[in-house]
Amino acid sequence: MLHLSLLLYFYLNTFCHLDHFFPIMTDVAEEGAPSEEQQPPLSCSPGGSEHSLPAAPTEGTEERAEEVAAARPQHPDITAELPLDQFRIRKFFVLRPGTLSQAMRDVEALVDGEVDGSVHGVWLMAEVDHWNNERERLVLITDSSLLVFKYDFVMFNCEQIQRIPLNFVDRISCGKFSFPKHSLLQREGEGVRVFWDRLREPSFTSKWNPFATDFPFVTFIHHPVGSISDSFSALCDIQKFQEQLRDAAQKVHAVKPVPGKANGVLVLNQLIHIEAYVGIMSFLGNQNKLGYCMARGNIGF
Repeated sequence: MLHLSLLLYFYLNTFCHLDHFFPIMTDVAEEGAPSEEQQPPLSCSPGGSEHSLPAAPTEGTEERAEEVAAARPQHPDITAELPLDQFRIRKFFVLRPGTLSQAMRDVEALVDGEVDGSVHGVWLMAEVDHWNNERERLVLITDSSLLVFKYDFVMFNCEQIQRIPLNFVDRISCGKFSFPKHSLLQREGEGVRVFWDRLREPSFTSKWNPFATDFPFVTFIHHPVGSISDSFSALCDIQKFQEQLRDAAQKVHAVKPVPGKANGVLVLNQLIHIEAYVGIMSFLGNQNKLGYCMARGNIGF
């Protein structure tokens, strides 16, 4: 009985004190919830209150937006401006930044000061052999020599050097190219052919050997990158090269004449003859620029 009385007493006291808690909870709820007067009216109609839609941008905001848009860098569409030929020309490794400068330093380091003397000019050209094949070349004119370099612009390596003493140069021919009557080949443009032994004619076996190198002449043409910029145009100028070579050879002839050989250089404006008839390999090689260091694209299987 004592336990029941204690439970009844605790029960009555609890319900009596709840009246003190409920008013407090009610007041807190009333203070936390905003009243109808405090809540902003909502409207979905176009003619609703000014709080229903965001405010329109002011004139100052539009001006700042225009200034920001004008300050952004504009990137022109390069693909629309450059023609297809320009993209093909940019595949040459000689156009990569720093490549030509490094190649010039490499070939100038191979100049023998005692034999060749100082360098007067560096030229970027293409050599045409007796089978009409084009090959990329770096050419140097020094005090005493004409140096022709076969240079690898990919690996930065000089693969071959041909040294021609200027006092042996006796003839320079300038003009367009010609082929035999029944030849299937043709070549546009002009070139320069340098002779250093007018009395020696190439043998029959040399003419029909595509790898023969014992010809007493060398033929140069413009490099394809000559039209990319003014600096490359100056390096590939065949006319300037011919004039500088003539002047350098004349000086050497006067200082170091060759015994039993007529002194002086004969400059002729005439056709440059290439005795090639079919030339399927030269046609394919020249069309695909196989004699130049170029980016060939990805080749996979």
